[in-house]
Amino acid sequence: MLSCSIRTLRRLKCCCNKRWSSLFLAKGYCFSKPKVVPSFCNTDIKLSRFYVGERQSSLRQWRRRSLYTVTDTYEAIELALDSVIKIFTVSSSPNYFLPWQNKSQRETMGSGFVIPGKKILTNAHVVADHTFVLVRKHGSPTKYRAEVQAVGHECDLAILVVESPEFWEGMNFLELGDIPFLQEAVAVVGYPQGGDNISVTKGVVSRVEPTQYVHGATQLMAIQIDAAINPGNSGGPAIMGNKVAGVAFQNLSGAENIGYIIPVPVIKHFIAGIEESGKYMGFCSMGLSCQPTENVQLRNHFKMQPHMTGVLVSKINPLSDAYGVLKKDDIILEFDGVPIANDGTVPFRNRERITFDHLVSMKKPNETALVKVLRNGQEHAFTITLQPLQPLVPVHQFDKLPSYYIFAGLVFVPLTQPYLHEYGEDWYNTSPRRLCERALRELPKRAGEQLVILSQVLMDDINAGYERLAELQVKKVNGIEIKNLKHLCQLVENCSRESLRIDLDDDRVVALNYESARIATSRILERHRIPSRMSIDLLSEQNSLLMDSAE
Repeated sequence: MLSCSIRTLRRLKCCCNKRWSSLFLAKGYCFSKPKVVPSFCNTDIKLSRFYVGERQSSLRQWRRRSLYTVTDTYEAIELALDSVIKIFTVSSSPNYFLPWQNKSQRETMGSGFVIPGKKILTNAHVVADHTFVLVRKHGSPTKYRAEVQAVGHECDLAILVVESPEFWEGMNFLELGDIPFLQEAVAVVGYPQGGDNISVTKGVVSRVEPTQYVHGATQLMAIQIDAAINPGNSGGPAIMGNKVAGVAFQNLSGAENIGYIIPVPVIKHFIAGIEESGKYMGFCSMGLSCQPTENVQLRNHFKMQPHMTGVLVSKINPLSDAYGVLKKDDIILEFDGVPIANDGTVPFRNRERITFDHLVSMKKPNETALVKVLRNGQEHAFTITLQPLQPLVPVHQFDKLPSYYIFAGLVFVPLTQPYLHEYGEDWYNTSPRRLCERALRELPKRAGEQLVILSQVLMDDINAGYERLAELQVKKVNGIEIKNLKHLCQLVENCSRESLRIDLDDDRVVALNYESARIATSRILERHRIPSRMSIDLLSEQNSLLMDSAE
């Protein structure tokens, strides 16, 4: 995947208004090595769409749209007054260094708008880690309680519902439109900082391309506009004519009037998944890392004919369906009949191009795709089933408590990027180098796999001398290779030996008298005022096992 520079990522900011502190780079950055970047388009694109006739049709449509003038801005305002709402969120994020605690409560504000079905669409980062959500409509002094129905942190979208019938009196929903063309005017409506009332800013579309979504650390299609998008604007609609062209969600710090909106195809994919399955399904991936083949010698080495174009497969995620079909050093020539250029792009609209993962991402889970591949000079066609794939080390963990397990003062946690973010804004350089590299490079070998680390040692006589072993990965317990934190917990809890041996990274070893360690655990928990030796998810699992054994 083609990765953004760290400097660019630091300049991209979500636009959620924080009352007590200025907004930050949202949690979830993923500084990855070059891969093929995901982006978005309609999945039914065929090669014929990009012939001259389609281009002429697009140009005619652009001319018709360009006739919209100031009148449409006023229409946008009238639409927004009965549709756009202000969101007040109280949230509390977990402390990953002390996973049994939460950080201090904070208040944030954002925007949202009504869509069909008496639902409110907003950004995921507006309600991330929420404990209480209120909404207020334009012209009303009353705030109403709202519940979060669904959240997609990868695409930074969320749906809220309000039970009060009074709230819906006089409210109108907004319809979703199309992807705007370059230089088309849009009006961004919301409640940015600097005032309490609704605000409308006007701008034009300057770019449509894959962009780093700061909140979810994903690379998806976004629309760049020159309208001001400030903290508090997050979740508000960008209106073109009488329809929504996108959802405001982030800006580029250090640049003047450069904002980004989430385009309609991404929004529709998010909503459709929820309507079909009742929950957020995610965006599909082939699980590949690909290299461009722009170098002539590289193409010759892999026996590509002069008329052939495509990308070179470098890595394949073992959990993807492509793992059993494609091979390293394959050249992907076409995806669903659409030729892939040597730089990894495919045609998009009127003489624009976008990365081919755009086509992959818009597939529904369990849908298949026809992939044309060049292997050892021979062309092959394969059918691949697409699924959303999770990385070995989670990029974000919003709206859930972190897992932990404590034994004899040794605190075990699964490695996540939010854990690394606790090292500060410059976590990429300040966090343990070995853990950081594994978080960004390693792929899972089996489903449910986690990298478990000894995060810290709560000092006691039982563990004296082991404090320097913190931040090392756990490899084995009593000679058995661990799969995840739950597996480690089971191995320790069910230990029947006198001595417990834990093998760590770098060939380090922890050895404990098991009975003495069990007694010391209660003493250490009481001393540090820790309510439980394990997180709720592990405790529930442990109770289920006890009940099963009792039966």
